[in-house]
Amino acid sequence: MTVIDIFNGDADGLCALLQLRLQTPRESILLTGIKRDIQLVERVEAVPGDRLTILDISMAKNCDALHRVLEQGATVFYVDHHLPGEIPRHPNLTAIIDTNPDICTSLIVDRHLGGRYRAWAITGAFGDNLNRSATEAAGPLHMSADQLEKLKTLGICINYNGYGSCIEDLHFSPDQLYRELSSYQSPFDFMNDKQSAYQQLFEGYRDDLMRAEKTKAEYSNESSALFILPDETWSRRISGVYGNQLSNNNPGMAHAVISHNSEGGYLISVRAPLNPLGLYSPPLAA
Repeated sequence: MTVIDIFNGDADGLCALLQLRLQTPRESILLTGIKRDIQLVERVEAVPGDRLTILDISMAKNCDALHRVLEQGATVFYVDHHLPGEIPRHPNLTAIIDTNPDICTSLIVDRHLGGRYRAWAITGAFGDNLNRSATEAAGPLHMSADQLEKLKTLGICINYNGYGSCIEDLHFSPDQLYRELSSYQSPFDFMNDKQSAYQQLFEGYRDDLMRAEKTKAEYSNESSALFILPDETWSRRISGVYGNQLSNNNPGMAHAVISHNSEGGYLISVRAPLNPLGLYSPPLAA
């Protein structure tokens, strides 16, 4: 029997798996990639008895491969928040899918585990730009505003590390970062350990964001703005997180951030208005 953990390389995917493996430790093969690399199940050739956990990747995008591994005899535990398409009816499939726009995979896993590792779930939600949901989830933990801000920063940094046109663009491959994070019961332990990867992540995020903030909009009006970043590695790393920041700072506007990829094309991060009717609601108080 082989255990395979398949997960999105962003904050939501990593924090979802962290919770599950803190609850049920297993030696497993890790299958992941950059944030946009989501057709991961295609890489699996299963045999009867294999156990697959699939987190934060679209079932609709992996439908054929999912049917195949189920027919090959694998047992699959699938948790996600994207539109799934038609969910297979199969005795070897357990699927927990919730497409509510205010939830992410980390929060679904948190609900499944009864909140046992909620600080990691909150980190994942902040990384997925679900600031209100993260703050609401933190309510029972009675965290201070400073603690919440630290989890938000960590979530953003983990999410930032997943962006790029290839693994070489990243500071850490997602599987490497997961192994680093999995040594810590709490995200605060990770951030407080001066020997951890946190400082490198934070400094990389801070420096790349400072570069992006110096970029002037290529086009803007009252409802939208377009930014084109230079053909640099840092641009590919920061594009998605910078799009989130623009959206949070201007919730009534749509934003597009364009960066170059390693194949001569473009990566485009698009953010719809958070408040499309212009009815801005301030974030919940900590």
